[in-house]
Amino acid sequence: MTRAQSYTITLRPEPEGGFTVLVPAFPEIVSFGETEAEASVMAKEAIELSLEHRIAEGMEVPVPQDTMVRKVTVLVPA
Repeated sequence: MTRAQSYTITLRPEPEGGFTVLVPAFPEIVSFGETEAEASVMAKEAIELSLEHRIAEGMEVPVPQDTMVRKVTVLVPA
């Protein structure tokens, strides 16, 4: 039986172009895409592969959680 799950991904724009993708529920996943759309596709594929591996090894499947992302401003000493 299959069911749909939604996981939060973060996209970090890279100075040289493209996006690094992180998946908080799957710390082992770090991916990359040239565009936001490609990065999202790469994240989806990485999550699916990680799920297959975890299930095959009898490991837990992460429960999707809402992740809040905020920026914090700090003063950097000169």
